[in-house]
Amino acid sequence: MTNALNRSIPTLNLSLERDIFLRTLIRELSGTLQDVVGLEEASGFISVVGERMASQLNQDYKSALEVSNLSRKQVADVLIDIKKRIQGDFYVIEEDNEKIIFGNRVCPFAEKVLDRPAMCMMTSNVFGTIAANNLGYAKVELQETIAQGASGCRVIVYLKLTEEAEDAEGREYFRGLESV
Repeated sequence: MTNALNRSIPTLNLSLERDIFLRTLIRELSGTLQDVVGLEEASGFISVVGERMASQLNQDYKSALEVSNLSRKQVADVLIDIKKRIQGDFYVIEEDNEKIIFGNRVCPFAEKVLDRPAMCMMTSNVFGTIAANNLGYAKVELQETIAQGASGCRVIVYLKLTEEAEDAEGREYFRGLESV
């Protein structure tokens, strides 16, 4: 007991720092939403946040690159760069004029994403909003996610409304007013 009283609080061995705190906060918020309003509604709320963040990120990258719109190649590179900067590990599996297929080995939310598929709406909305606002259209299919227990993620961003895109499960995004 005396030993505990003499220990300095700031020197305690706790796994607490800003990144862990914020990831835990997002996990608990999304979990509470999922529990209270259900997965679909929780995903909707998180989608709104993702869209707002995507709009800001899109403007930041276009300003930094000094372009009014990103090309398809730049869109893919920007989406990978965003995830890399927040400690994700996304990469392009396949890319053509109709779609970009991304893989991912590490979720930026780390273990905090497990059993929280609503958190994946951040990826869907950031990818979809940036792609659509630069290229006109996007549909994002989250084929596999770490949140649902897969070892990695597989995300398809359809860039054209093809038969394959129509058949895919996912969310559609259209060019917003910001880039008109």
